[in-house]
Amino acid sequence: MQAALRLLLTPGEPAGIGPDLCVQLAQRAHPVELVAVGDPTLLQRRAALLGLPLRLHQVDGTTMPQPYPAGELGVMPVALAATETPGQLDVRNAGYLLDTLRIAADECLAGRAAGVVTAPLQKSVINDAGIPFSGHTEYFAERCGVAMPVMMLTAGTLRVALATTHLPLRAVPDAITPQRLIQVLRALDQGLRDQFGIGQPRILVCGLNPHAGEGGHLGREEIDVIAPTLDQLRGEGLHIEGPLPADTLFTPRVLERGDAVLAMYHDQGLTVLKYAGFGGAVNVTLGLPIIRTSVDHGTALTLAGSGLAESGSMDAALQLAIELAQRRGGAVGRTCA
Repeated sequence: MQAALRLLLTPGEPAGIGPDLCVQLAQRAHPVELVAVGDPTLLQRRAALLGLPLRLHQVDGTTMPQPYPAGELGVMPVALAATETPGQLDVRNAGYLLDTLRIAADECLAGRAAGVVTAPLQKSVINDAGIPFSGHTEYFAERCGVAMPVMMLTAGTLRVALATTHLPLRAVPDAITPQRLIQVLRALDQGLRDQFGIGQPRILVCGLNPHAGEGGHLGREEIDVIAPTLDQLRGEGLHIEGPLPADTLFTPRVLERGDAVLAMYHDQGLTVLKYAGFGGAVNVTLGLPIIRTSVDHGTALTLAGSGLAESGSMDAALQLAIELAQRRGGAVGRTCA
């Protein structure tokens, strides 16, 4: 009989809907053990606000994974620095947020958990505490010793990865280098093979400029950087089409030619994806030695504790994490860098 898998949940910003989502997930039985890495009293307070039952089981690295019945959840305790008020950010909890991510990453790297599903956090809380932080993707990459992670969101059969993530728009052209594109496309190709079971991934690549540069009249990045790099990777055997104008790439007839799209910057790709599947889309980080999925939305501070938060994206993120973990065969035996 195959041992149960352990998947971790990070509840994210304590003043947001992340704790609500964790409590809502616990209202159903799952085929894996779900363990929240966070403050138990926060979860109990949020369950009380929502009027939902919640029984917590303290878990550590020595306990064997076991699925729980509805209304129960495992927890690896991490204490808040300051008691939360739903809807009100508190910079004192910046360290708590980073502790939850660190512990979750280290448990996965050590092979004691098969993956982590992250609820949304408020990046400004961490930055306002004087700690440089650009997002979950970059944090997990650094913790895992990975130089170039790939952020990819999925909504049904639509998969959109990003060449650059959380950058100001004016910084994007300088960041589109041959080295970055090579690293991202190799990781995307490998991730589609390893995590999604696609034998020969077909990747559609957006141009940076309108009309993919219009032959150099609207920018030369396609001619000088993107096209030569794609030619090099095609020579390595990658199945790549592009650079293509983004405004026509995201049409059904073109999309059916690929298994994933690589967009050059955040809003170029994610605006389309979130229009197509917001509330049910999933953020997955490729290129890591661990499995990490997440929601497609933010902290929704005004909904925290109200019972109005919709859990569709968190549900989808959990289901994808389960599928990826089962395909990989469970936990990953590695030590943290």
